[in-house]
Amino acid sequence: MERDSLGTAQRSRRQSLRASAAYGAVPAVLSSAYAIGTWSSPHRSPMLLVAALMIGFSALAWVAAQWISRTRWWIWIQQAAAGVSLAGSAALSVLDGGVAGPLGTFIPLSVVLMAVVVPPRMFLVTAGSGAVAYAVVLLFGDTPPAGYPLVHSLAFACIAFLCLRHSAVLASLRRRLADSSRTDPLTGCLNRRGFDSSVAAAMAEAERSGTPVTLVLLDLDHFKEVNDTYGHRAGDELLAWTGQELRADLRARDAVGRQGGDEFAMLLPGTGAADAEAVVERLRERLRPCAPGSLGHATFPEDAKDLSELLLVADQRLYQDKAARERRAPCAESVARARAGIRPSGPVPEVEARERRRHSIADPGWMSITQTCVAMIYVALVAGDHPHRTGMIALSVWGFVTGVALVAGADWVSRSRLARPVMLAFAFSAFVSCAAIATLDGGVDQPLGIGVLISIPLLMLGMRPEVAGPVAVAAGGLYVLVGLLVGDPGGWFLVIQLLGTAAAATACALQGRSAARQRRLLTRLSRVDVLTDVLNRRGFAERFATLIEEDRAAALLVLDLDRFKQLNDAYGHAAGDELLRWVAATLRERVRPEDVVGRLGGDEFVVLLTGGDAFAVAADLRTALAARTGASIGAAVLGVDGDDFDSLYAVADARLYEQKKPVPRYVRS
Repeated sequence: MERDSLGTAQRSRRQSLRASAAYGAVPAVLSSAYAIGTWSSPHRSPMLLVAALMIGFSALAWVAAQWISRTRWWIWIQQAAAGVSLAGSAALSVLDGGVAGPLGTFIPLSVVLMAVVVPPRMFLVTAGSGAVAYAVVLLFGDTPPAGYPLVHSLAFACIAFLCLRHSAVLASLRRRLADSSRTDPLTGCLNRRGFDSSVAAAMAEAERSGTPVTLVLLDLDHFKEVNDTYGHRAGDELLAWTGQELRADLRARDAVGRQGGDEFAMLLPGTGAADAEAVVERLRERLRPCAPGSLGHATFPEDAKDLSELLLVADQRLYQDKAARERRAPCAESVARARAGIRPSGPVPEVEARERRRHSIADPGWMSITQTCVAMIYVALVAGDHPHRTGMIALSVWGFVTGVALVAGADWVSRSRLARPVMLAFAFSAFVSCAAIATLDGGVDQPLGIGVLISIPLLMLGMRPEVAGPVAVAAGGLYVLVGLLVGDPGGWFLVIQLLGTAAAATACALQGRSAARQRRLLTRLSRVDVLTDVLNRRGFAERFATLIEEDRAAALLVLDLDRFKQLNDAYGHAAGDELLRWVAATLRERVRPEDVVGRLGGDEFVVLLTGGDAFAVAADLRTALAARTGASIGAAVLGVDGDDFDSLYAVADARLYEQKKPVPRYVRS
């Protein structure tokens, strides 16, 4: 698992390095074609030389990306490569005439791209390098039209900031999803996936350095009786208390995991065999008042030479402890004390439903707000006597108001079925307004002409390609139309601006698609039970909430396997895990595709039915499961037995225990 994580990080770095290297070659390639096509103009030979050097450097960076991604200095090497690309773009712009020429947008577009591929903490270095390069072009290039540097600097800075903000939001979302995929939602401990990853990393470090590592296994006494006597809600709260107490004395490098049901494990790197016994006794005393349990431990390298042997020794000692102790189920007073002793653990960095969608919807609104503010600054400071000043202000006000409306209504739009038509209507309004402002300003080669193209990279970064692609093409068509009808920008100016923007937009789209793949994978991992491949507690709760929002008919089934604890004790946890996987598969086979199966923990499953007779389905499932194990099933109907998950769960759980009766023992397949 740790090696997989390291490999994923290196692949992400390599992709980032190659994205910046590929885009670094774009200005050079376009400049080469431009220089050859306008060979009669001055400075074409040195332009070709600079372009050739940039292409060679980008090719070298692409080839070396595999090696660079493995070094600890990869980010600084990427920054240095970006600096070389910016220096080359600055030289090309100076040789061609300055920031207002066809090559003048290469520097700000490069900064926008780096806002997407560079970690946010390092972007200030890139932004500073871009500002210096742009200042050099202003100083040594031809004098641009009045207001041109002001508008371009502000507009590209705003778009770069929005791209950086969007990338930071996506990075935060991925981090929280990764944390969720490793954490048990009930106890706050690591789940099996997260704990296995921590164990693998600790064992690899122990084998490398020779330091000891101790594994402690815990199995609560007669936990099944807590569920049977006081209900699953009380059992859940007892588990939450146990997880809280196990995490209370953790060092930064220690880890606690819930392995399933009432089984926990602790990983103690740096703890040797001499100290392990004291740790176990301290844990035993800490849990004794409310949740006594059997414990087993093993230490590497004293007790075991590898991970499988470590697990075997710890499990054997756990069962020895279980056989040597008089085990009793927690009494009512102990359960009540645990339920009252649960402390708030602080806010959990969960991922809200539709969070990414809400940000992606709000971003075009922020684009419109920033662009229209830049336009109004230009009119106020530079174009006070412009003949079309009133029209440009009116269009800017319209863009500002619609942008504010979209930002304010992003949450509603994200939940509405009208989201796509609303976004398409907004995009049409925004791009037509930008094209109209560019027309009034005198054409696309004037200061406000860039407004038609500048938002396309962010659009491709945040929206789905099937939506953003046609909008981007339409915006490019508007840009060409204004360029052909108003002013005289020249064919090369139009081509270079379009192709440069298209290259940045393509890079942003690829980054967005890669982020979406990672997000989908992490979302699934954080919502699906690692053992049974059905929804876990977190995923089931979210699906239930979505169904409530849609106001659909539904019923909740709560299932509890009979004598499951005896199965684990008699045949081992591997047999119990295999049965749980079979139960999950059987449940999915017997319900409809639109119904939802989840595992809340241990041997407790839930089914969300969206149609049919809940009590008849419960009887059918009980019959199907009887082939290998007895099961008690309680049902509750939405709108009849309750209006939310908690009320339905309470009713279904009560009915589950009402119909409990002696059942056949587990049958080994």
